[in-house]
Amino acid sequence: MTAQTPAQQTKPKRTWLRILFWLLGALALVIVIAAAAFLIWALRIPAPMAEALAALESDSAVTVVVDDPITFTPNTAAACGVIFYPGGKVDYRAYAPSMRAIAEAGYFAAISRAPLNLMVFAPNKARAVMAAHQEIDHWVVGGHSLGGSMAALFTFNNPDAAAGLTLWASFPAGSSPLTDRTDLAVSSIHGSLDGLVSAADIEASRALLPPQTAFVEIEGGNHAQFGWYGPQDRDNEATITRAEQQVQTVAATLRTLEAACRP
Repeated sequence: MTAQTPAQQTKPKRTWLRILFWLLGALALVIVIAAAAFLIWALRIPAPMAEALAALESDSAVTVVVDDPITFTPNTAAACGVIFYPGGKVDYRAYAPSMRAIAEAGYFAAISRAPLNLMVFAPNKARAVMAAHQEIDHWVVGGHSLGGSMAALFTFNNPDAAAGLTLWASFPAGSSPLTDRTDLAVSSIHGSLDGLVSAADIEASRALLPPQTAFVEIEGGNHAQFGWYGPQDRDNEATITRAEQQVQTVAATLRTLEAACRP
């Protein structure tokens, strides 16, 4: 048997190294393509409707600052406020009309911007708003759809931070139940024609929310009309107008604020 030369012995090692480098390069390419596809998907969202953009203008009743967060400050001193998380892949400006209406009722309101339009990446963002507005004594946190679930998670992880929680077409995750929070003012508001969050989902969420939770069904409302961003895939067509759904949603949220801010 002929002995291998040193050059012949190193050849298989070089072959395996080439294969390994090729595999690592292919994996890196797959990761880059997947990340790019995710970014395109996350950043492709509907534009806010004209009504939402009009609500971002200040007037004698409400001062609006368009930043992160967008803030709505009433012309009278407010000791109670709401911090709102947008739904998944929804421009945070789409909730301006409802938050402005809340400010017109005398409460401070803020809408946090979601990183990559998904609040799952920053569920504790309410903390920064609270820190920046020490003049507010009592807080309600809330959100629409995914934003509501993240507001519930924030409430679960920060039990002393908020006195209230408002969920719009949303519910807590099973890993963050609020069943024992008898000190919390909670509202769960949903549309009867919601195509993304069913009545069964809302019913199941009762086991995750405290017994004093106010469940409010908006007859004829759907998922997308909780904001001003147009229709949404897989949603049902509403039988009431967006403005009508907004009036009922704001009214239910104001009741939560009144309960949370009671001395």
